[in-house]
Amino acid sequence: MIEAINIRKSFAGRCALHDVSFCVQRGEYAALLGVNGAGKTTLIRILSAMTRPASGDAVIDGVSLHKNANAVRSRIGVMSHTPFLYGDLSALENLRFYAGMYALRNCDSHIDELLHRVNLHGRRYDLVRTFSRGMQQRLSLARALLHQPSILLLDEPFTGLDIHAAQLLTDLLHQHIETGITVLLTTHDIDFSLQYADRIMILKNGMLAANESRATFSAKQIADLLDEAPQ
Repeated sequence: MIEAINIRKSFAGRCALHDVSFCVQRGEYAALLGVNGAGKTTLIRILSAMTRPASGDAVIDGVSLHKNANAVRSRIGVMSHTPFLYGDLSALENLRFYAGMYALRNCDSHIDELLHRVNLHGRRYDLVRTFSRGMQQRLSLARALLHQPSILLLDEPFTGLDIHAAQLLTDLLHQHIETGITVLLTTHDIDFSLQYADRIMILKNGMLAANESRATFSAKQIADLLDEAPQ
């Protein structure tokens, strides 16, 4: 479902990703861990067709990113610590705008359903700039699911959320994950990964240091791997 093939990326002569390769199977929930600067966000941006790798490719739901980035974008939903919402538009207007971007037609009932799912239907006419961080992330999830993607790419979506908001977003995500959607999530949270993910990958200095079933790891083993960055 998600296959990264020898992905490389550099910035100003610094290698951010070095020959990163892995597979996430259909319906699998994979957590990608790494310290700040490990290359997690760069990898998500490449897989979501927001930036190009220096070399390598990714195959997303059977489509080569190098050959057809637009087709890849239609298959994925993306969430990050940046919600990609317009503050001077209402929640409803934001989703209608993105529906237009995806060329979705007659989707008002679908938008209403999504707003109910993320507990924002009662605030659908309010400007997004009046929303709390947690509300914006819930609306961002609705945006990511709007075109019914088969894959979710989540780049630290819990950043800046309080405990209650993070738990609410976790519950909403898992309602959708249980439907069989494929998920790749970047996080710093070892306990979260061990509780929810099927597969755990560790990115270190732009290289994949581990890629195994969750059952393979203990919290200490993951922490040790994250701390083993070469000097």
